[in-house]
Amino acid sequence: MASDGRISVSDTSSLEDLHHLDDLLDQDNIERTGIRDARLLAVMLRSADGDLYAGLHGHSWGGCCEIRTLWVAEGHRRQGIGTRLMAAVEEEAVRRGCGLIVLTTHSFQAPAFYEKRGFHRLASVEDYPRGYANILMVKQLSR
Repeated sequence: MASDGRISVSDTSSLEDLHHLDDLLDQDNIERTGIRDARLLAVMLRSADGDLYAGLHGHSWGGCCEIRTLWVAEGHRRQGIGTRLMAAVEEEAVRRGCGLIVLTTHSFQAPAFYEKRGFHRLASVEDYPRGYANILMVKQLSR
């Protein structure tokens, strides 16, 4: 395949390009593993006006669920919404045949929240970001 060799570095990119890049990686992963069950997983909560105030997204693939993002608007926190989102994801992950859920969180975010829900710290990277840690967490699911 011919290439002009130009590298584009940017702090912005189109969602179309990002989705396309994910699709290309998924195709490569399928080719290498033979596992073809990759699926997006999204849970969203919106106000009556349609404003997003909480949500979670990730994916399932090969018996594993990965949570990439969980967010609840400040005014809606500490009301059980995060717990409801996690319960919905766990239920869907089991329905999809997943045996575990993995996620990363920062030390200033919600590691205690996840630990209360049965997640265990598997590893952490210190000073990511500076002064904090990035924590890899995992939870085994009952199928």
